Amino acid sequence: MKLQSLSALLLSACFTTLASAEPASRDMEQALAKSLQAVGNNRLDIALNEVDSLLKAHPNFKLAQLVRGDLLMARSKPINSFGDAPNAPADRVQDLREEANARLHRVQQQQPIAVPKYLWQLDAQQRFAVVVDTSKSTLYLYENVKGEPRYVADYYISVGKKGSAKVSEGDKKTPLGVYFVDDHIPSAKLTDFYGPGAYPISYPNEWDKRQGRDGHGIWLHGTPSDTYSRPPRASNGCVVLSNNDFTHLGKNLQVGVTPVIITNHMEWSDENDVIERAALLSSIEKWRDDWESRKTEAYLTHYARDFSTGSTALKDFAEQKRKVNSGKTWIKVKLSKLSVFPYPSQQGLVVVNFEQDYSSNNLSNRMLKRQYWMKQDGRWKIIYEGSA
Repeated sequence: MKLQSLSALLLSACFTTLASAEPASRDMEQALAKSLQAVGNNRLDIALNEVDSLLKAHPNFKLAQLVRGDLLMARSKPINSFGDAPNAPADRVQDLREEANARLHRVQQQQPIAVPKYLWQLDAQQRFAVVVDTSKSTLYLYENVKGEPRYVADYYISVGKKGSAKVSEGDKKTPLGVYFVDDHIPSAKLTDFYGPGAYPISYPNEWDKRQGRDGHGIWLHGTPSDTYSRPPRASNGCVVLSNNDFTHLGKNLQVGVTPVIITNHMEWSDENDVIERAALLSSIEKWRDDWESRKTEAYLTHYARDFSTGSTALKDFAEQKRKVNSGKTWIKVKLSKLSVFPYPSQQGLVVVNFEQDYSSNNLSNRMLKRQYWMKQDGRWKIIYEGSA
């Protein structure tokens, strides 16, 4: 019996071939694509064999189960839509349609060659970086190779039921911003719902709080043992991976170190990023030099009018710096472990982390510091400063 229509996606006749080093999830998506391509070519026997092989490896893969059901029904009658079983729950079928759409688009995407614009500089201890594109249901993993981000893998993910750009507790959205892996929670301390474990991230960050955003409990985590994967929009705000992918990713995450940058539209680095990065690094060095040279008024020009550090605004901050620096006969400031990440949801905003080694005639300390620099009137300025 000829299958009339499964979905417009199934009629695609060409899928990109990816490198053999891709993780198992990519192999699975390729097998799914081959099955759907066979459907488009009316080779239902081949399509069924591909799906059966998928289900042998991943028996809880609900999307493959649905495709298999359609193929079996097609032997007796035309199937006019995806998930055409009688009395099938419309919402569940729609979820699986969206997953099929996201997965097939992932297969058709070329392996990234360019670097995401959000990774201007990685510190040597940051062995990997994570960039999430919520619009493509994809998490990208990059390795730090001698200071340059190098693509390693990408994984299908689920995000918030209401999409991205989280604002408040319970809005079921995934936040957009620059975050860091905060902790690791093993499966023994969680219910089966989270799979092999979870990695909480640092939402809300300093910028979120400044913008009045709240909420908590945004994690990277796995799926229940009876579920291979979830629809593209299925969580309460977390980023959810299949358990195999979560385990593979988890081997590369460092608590307190690995950046997790979440965007709703991936942008790639270009020549302008190179120019802006150089300008920002020059501004950071000038800020350090003015501080070390005890040029207090020049030092304070690096801070924006709307600067704050916690509850302290620029006026009080400046008065304190003038008072402290007046008692110094010499100052030395060294910066190390510098990382620089442009903010994905705010044009001209960059998160800068470093280790600051400060010494003077009457005080010495070392701390991890975080600054937010923003481009204002053509010049980079500090709008937030605090400990990391």
